[in-house]
Amino acid sequence: MNRNNRLVVVKGAGDLATGVAHRLFRSGFAVVMTELPQPTVIRRPVAFASAVFTGRTTVEGVTAVRAAPEEAAAATNRGLVTVVVDPQGAVVVALRPWAVIDAILAKRNTGTRLGDAPVVVGLGPGFAAGRDVGYVVETARGHYLGRVIEQGEALPDTGVPGLIDGYGSERVLRSPAHGTFRAARAIGDTVAAGEAVGFVDGLSVPAVIGGVLRGLIHDGLAVAAGQKIGDIDPRGRREYCFTISDKARAVGGGVLEALLAAWSGK
Repeated sequence: MNRNNRLVVVKGAGDLATGVAHRLFRSGFAVVMTELPQPTVIRRPVAFASAVFTGRTTVEGVTAVRAAPEEAAAATNRGLVTVVVDPQGAVVVALRPWAVIDAILAKRNTGTRLGDAPVVVGLGPGFAAGRDVGYVVETARGHYLGRVIEQGEALPDTGVPGLIDGYGSERVLRSPAHGTFRAARAIGDTVAAGEAVGFVDGLSVPAVIGGVLRGLIHDGLAVAAGQKIGDIDPRGRREYCFTISDKARAVGGGVLEALLAAWSGK
């Protein structure tokens, strides 16, 4: 396969989108990703969105670089994943990709259309296959995770985080107020229940449970009250912080299946 014959634009560059992009890149596709100017991604070590802050980041052997929209095509020619700050998705029109993957995970369709590219895939709830996109890939943990849907929609959003070792909402860190976040601990640190992992304008953000700090937003970002700003993994396995999750790999596999089905005309 000639990588540049099948250019894919992935909207969003968080950890789930990165699992998709990583799998597609490793399978021979050219990948351009779009992001916000200040992404609030939590699992930063395994998110290509980190390139927005650092200019370059590597996840499990695949490197992504930040590039201006007009430089995106040239960057993919160098064998790199490209991340473009492009909140409106203008690069989709400019690059005319073979496929568009909406991995924003807004739980609603923020503007992706079936006519955006020959192949269009939406992740999770908010899309109807056959109307908004060509395919929907299930993102809910459980029996159907990663399933490719050709007609209809994914399971509705429950608003409840998936269970890990019996913990759901307890493992999510949320901002206590509007303000600026300042980290007190780093991703990969072991924390105890009640320990402050950061502060929002002086107000503590305590860990509800003990475990490994798997995710934390970038220091210095403005946050809203109740916003998700971190994630604790009760399993206590530090290496999980720096590798793509089972969920992201499953969803990436579903997207790859959809693209290959479209490629073969099935």
